[in-house]
Parts: sequence; C-alpha cells; structure tokens
Amino acid sequence: MRIKICGITRPEDAEQALSLGADTVGCVFHAASARHVTAEIAREIHAAVGGSGTLVGLFVDPTVELVRTVLDRVELDVLQFHGQESPAFCEQFERPYLKAVAMSADVDLSAVDSAYCSARGLLLDSAHAGQFGGTGQRFDWAWIHEGLERRLMLAGGLNAENVAEAICQVRPAAVDVSSGVEREKGVKDSDRMRAFIEAALSEMSEGGL
Repeated sequence: MRIKICGITRPEDAEQALSLGADTVGCVFHAASARHVTAEIAREIHAAVGGSGTLVGLFVDPTVELVRTVLDRVELDVLQFHGQESPAFCEQFERPYLKAVAMSADVDLSAVDSAYCSARGLLLDSAHAGQFGGTGQRFDWAWIHEGLERRLMLAGGLNAENVAEAICQVRPAAVDVSSGVEREKGVKDSDRMRAFIEAALSEMSEGGL
C-alpha cells in the first residue's frame, strides 16, 4: 500500500514527506485551489523529489493546452483528474492517470471502474459542491464496493487519528491526505505528516498489507 501527500506547495515539504515514508507527493494545477502551484514552483518540487518518490499533478476539467503546457515544463509521473474528464481525455497525454470520484451513496463504483479501466486507479474523495479535495471531510466508507479495493486510493478527511481505521475497513491500494497534515492551507506540518505516516504504516504491518 502506498501513501500520498497531496497539495504540496513547497519543495521542503515534498522532501520531508518522502523522507518520513510517503511514496508520492501531489501538486495542484487548479487555479481556484488554495494549494495551486505554478509550473515554476512545481519544477522546484520535482527537483526536491528527485528519484525518491512519485510526483502527481492534479487537474480539474483542464484544457488540453493547460495539461500539455505543464507537462512541457514539469516531468510529472502521474496525472490526476478531478472533474468530468472522459476516459479519452485522460488517456491522450500518454501518462499513467488517476480518476477522482466524488463519493455519494448512489455512486456505482463498478460502472466507474469499467469506464475508466485504463486508469491506474480510482481516487475516492468527499463530494462538496465547488470544491475538489482538501476539504478535511470524510465520506461514509460503507459506500465502497467490495472487490475493487486494490484499484482504490482512499482520500477525504483522513488524518493520523482515523487512517488506521480507514485502512482496516477499506483495504485500499493507497491513502491520500492533504489538509489532515497541514498547519495552514498548502503548508504541511512535519509532526502531522510523521504521525499520519506512522499510523498508516502501523496498520499496514498489523493488517498484513
């Protein structure tokens, strides 16, 4: 199981997250987000990541030109789409991608998984109108269909206090946190990152993941 710290805005936060045991860090390329970064800052974050982890770029209903412009400037390992992007749109950039799913009780995850079978996985997040991740609110994990666990990255309101429970109940392929390890929006807290990662790794070890 992998651990992703998203909403990274500073190179030092990326470096510290990976040194503490995270596998992946994420940058947000959505101008409406408080955690938005420019391609220039993302290049600095990429340099800090080096070869020690994976860098994900998060987009929300972007234009093709935006994604290509970012890719021309930043060597992203994985793309993450949080809007209404079609499978064909996501596939055209010839990069592995994650498709975010705004969770509610009536979401048919099996149908979404089938539609986005080309995705590396589905990122399950809380649904809040006008917001795309980083809300600090969790959804009901009972909505998650059994049998898809190894395709899922679990997000939405995770923190050091509940990540072990989340892993125990859902058994996802990865967990993703943003606001749950911050001292302010876009600025990660090293102690909170450490606590989150240690709690996740502890449950992974005890649960045999």
